Amino acid sequence: MSIGYVIAGLVVGFAVGLTGVGGGSLMTPLLHLGFGIPLATAVGTDLLYAALTKASGVWTHARRRTVDWGIVRRLSTGSVPSAVATLVAIHMLDLHGRRFDAVISSTLSGALILTAVTLLLRGKLYRFVNHEERFPRLLAFHRRWRGALTVLVGVVLGVLVTLTSVGAGVIGTMMVLLLYPSLPAVSVVGTEIAHAVPLTLVAGLGHLELGTVQLSLLGSLLMGSLPGVYLGSRLGARVSDNVLRPVLASMLLFIGLRLVFAIV
Repeated sequence: MSIGYVIAGLVVGFAVGLTGVGGGSLMTPLLHLGFGIPLATAVGTDLLYAALTKASGVWTHARRRTVDWGIVRRLSTGSVPSAVATLVAIHMLDLHGRRFDAVISSTLSGALILTAVTLLLRGKLYRFVNHEERFPRLLAFHRRWRGALTVLVGVVLGVLVTLTSVGAGVIGTMMVLLLYPSLPAVSVVGTEIAHAVPLTLVAGLGHLELGTVQLSLLGSLLMGSLPGVYLGSRLGARVSDNVLRPVLASMLLFIGLRLVFAIV
C-alpha cells in the first residue's frame, strides 16, 4: 500500500463529497499526471473504484424511491452493449501501451473539457429545460423521440466511460436532465448513479480482463476515499454551490487543456 494513493483517494473522495461530482474526472488525471501511472491502468482501476463507491449510493436512492428504473433501463440498453463493444474493439485492435494511451489521452482531454463546460452552463441549461413549454416543437420532439434519444445517450456514455472513466457523472446527469426536465433533481442524480454502477462495473471488469486494473492501487484508493467522501459531505452543506462548481470546472478545464498540449 502506498500512502500517496491513500491520500489521492482521500482528496478525490473529499471533492466528490463536497461537490457531488468529479470522481472519474479527477481520479484518472491525478493518477496519470500526479503518479505517472499509465493512462490505461488509471482508467481501468478508476472504473472499478467508481462501481464500488457508487454502489452504496444506489441502495440509498432506491430506498428513498428516487431512481427512475425505466430511464436506467433505457440508458443501460445503450451503454452496456457499447461498453462491451468498445472493450472488444480494444482487444481486437491490440491497443496496448503507448497506442492505447494516445487514444485515451485524446478522448479524455475532450471529455474533461466537455465536463467543465457542462458544469459552468448547468444553471442555464436547467432553466432552459424547465421552460420548454415556450418551445412547442422541442416539446413535441422530446415526447416522440425521448426513448430512442435516451438509448443513444447511453451508447455515447458507454464508449466515453470505457475509454476514459469520465462521463457517467456530470455529462450523464445533464443528459438525463435535458431529456427528462420534469424529473425531480434528486431523482436525476439517483437515476444516473443507478445507471453508472452497471456501466462502470462492466467496463471495469473488461479492463481487468485486459490487464489494465491494479488491484493493490484500487484497495489504497478505497481506503482514502471512504472517509474523504464523509468529510466532504459534511463540509459541502456549508459551502455555496456557486463557489464550488466554478472552481471544479476550472480545474477540469486546466487538466483537459494540459492533456491537449501534451498530445500536440
